[in-house]
Amino acid sequence: MNPHIDIRSDIEAISRIPAVAHILEIICQTTGMGFAAVARVTTEQWVACAVHDHINFGLVPGAELKLETTICNEIREHRESVIIDHVAEDEYFANHHTPLTYGFQSYISIPIILKNGDFFGTLCAIDPKPAKLNNPTTVGMFKMFADLIAFHLDALEEIAVTEERLQLEKETSELREQFIAILGHDLRNPVNAISNSSQLLNRMGLDHRGQRLVNIIHDSAFKMSGLIENMLDFASGRLGGGISLTRTNYPDLEAILDQVISEIQVISPERRLVANYDFKHPVYADGKRIAQLFGNLLTNAVKYSPAESLIEISANSDPEGFVLKVSNPGRPIPQEIIERLFQPFSRGEVEPDQKGLGLGLYISSEIAKAHNGTLSISSCEAQTCFTLIIPQLSA
Repeated sequence: MNPHIDIRSDIEAISRIPAVAHILEIICQTTGMGFAAVARVTTEQWVACAVHDHINFGLVPGAELKLETTICNEIREHRESVIIDHVAEDEYFANHHTPLTYGFQSYISIPIILKNGDFFGTLCAIDPKPAKLNNPTTVGMFKMFADLIAFHLDALEEIAVTEERLQLEKETSELREQFIAILGHDLRNPVNAISNSSQLLNRMGLDHRGQRLVNIIHDSAFKMSGLIENMLDFASGRLGGGISLTRTNYPDLEAILDQVISEIQVISPERRLVANYDFKHPVYADGKRIAQLFGNLLTNAVKYSPAESLIEISANSDPEGFVLKVSNPGRPIPQEIIERLFQPFSRGEVEPDQKGLGLGLYISSEIAKAHNGTLSISSCEAQTCFTLIIPQLSA
C-alpha cells in the first residue's frame, strides 16, 4: 500500500462535504438507478467514500472492491468517462468481466480530477436494469457534480494547509514572544547595574574625558532600559497579559514629567526641552506608565528633530481629563507612515543612527488604551505633535 495515500482522511474529507449525500440522491432520482457512490481509486485500492444504495449492493463507506475487478481502474489509467446504457447490447462491455462479476446492466462513471491534476477517484452509478445515460443532459450533470466534488476537496485541502500554517505561525509567535519576555527579564538586572555604576562614577570628580565616557555609558543604559521595558510590555500584551495599570489620583503629574525631562536632558544636552503645565484637577492614572509613555514620546522627539532644536511639552488637566502634548520640529511624516506608526515594529523614515525596535510608539498607544484614552499624531512642515488624551475617571 502506498504510504503517501491516507485513505481514511480521503473518506473523512468526502464525509465533510454535505452536498455529496444530496448529489448521490439526485443522481439516483434523476437516472432511476439504484446505486451511486463516490469512490477513492488509487493504484492499489478501490474504496467507497460515500454511498447511496437502494439495490442492496452491499457497500458502505470504507468498504473495498478488488481494484482489478472494477472499470474505475481503467478510468484511472485513461481518465475518460465510461457510460453504458445497456451492457448486453454494448459491443465492448457485453462480455467485460466487471458487469459479469457484479451483475449490472447500466453503468456510468466520471473521473474526479483535483486542481493539481491528481486523480482522486470516480463518481459512479450502477443498476441491474438498463438506463438512458449516454445523453448530454445526464453526462453533463455527472461531470458538473464530479467537478463540484473536486472543488470541495481542493477547498478542504487548502483550508487544512492554511490551518496548519496558522498553527505553526501561532506556535512560532508564542515562542518568539516568550523568548523576548525571558530575554527582557534577564537583561534588566545587568542594565540596572550598569546604570547605577555610571551614576556612582559621575560623583567621583572625573576629568573631562572620563565624564564624557560616563555620560555615554549612562545614555546607553537609559536607552537599553527603555527598550527592555518596551519588549516586556510587548511580550506581556501578546501573551495575553495586556498593559497592567496601578492607577492613583495625582494632584498633578509635574514631578513625574519633570523627572523624565531631566533624564532625557542629561543624555541630550543640546536639545532645548521646554515644559508648560496647567493642572487644575487631579489625574487618575498610573504614574509609572505615564512616565514610560512620556519617555517614549520625548525620546522619539529628540531622535527625529534637528540638533539644538526646541521641543515643547504641555500638560494640563481639568474635570474633563488629562492632556499631554509633545511637539518637535523636523521633516513631516508621510500619511502612509502615520497610518501604521502605532503598530509594533513600525517606524518612520530613519537615518543610520536612528535604528530601534519600533515598539516605543506601539507600547505608548497601548498604555493610552489601557487608560481608556487615545494617542494621536499630527505632522506638517512646521512640527510633529503627539497628543495623549485620558478622560477623567474617579478612583
